[in-house]
Amino acid sequence: MENALRACCKGIKIGKILIHRDGDNGKQLIYEKLPNDISERHVLLLDPVLATGNSAVHAIELLIEKGVPESHIIFLNLISAPEGIHMVCKKFPRLKIVTSEIDVALNKEFRVVPGMGEFGDRYFGTDDDPPAPTRDVFPPPFAQQR
Repeated sequence: MENALRACCKGIKIGKILIHRDGDNGKQLIYEKLPNDISERHVLLLDPVLATGNSAVHAIELLIEKGVPESHIIFLNLISAPEGIHMVCKKFPRLKIVTSEIDVALNKEFRVVPGMGEFGDRYFGTDDDPPAPTRDVFPPPFAQQR
């Protein structure tokens, strides 16, 4: 997502927030480097997948602590679970979320289903034993049954 943003917006200032996620607990900040004038800017917060919302909440809280007004943050992601959207919107009602797809739900491992697996592991090639795709939630009532 960062490369696409850089290609679209040449010269844009980029910051980094890396948060370790373990299950549904996205609370361990690993690394943070933001522009010095972040509080004076509008911020595009990029994360490919919004699952539980815990990591997003942690990142947004960090931005607000740095002086960024909640209304100046736009959270961009590719795939979202309804649970994550509700968590982020409940905690930050003035923030905007832009997503390309809202999937069905989270499974018991807190992964978006049907989703695309663990994005970080797939992107960095760190998943030793990738799980088989699962659908352990029920389809919406309007889905056609075969």
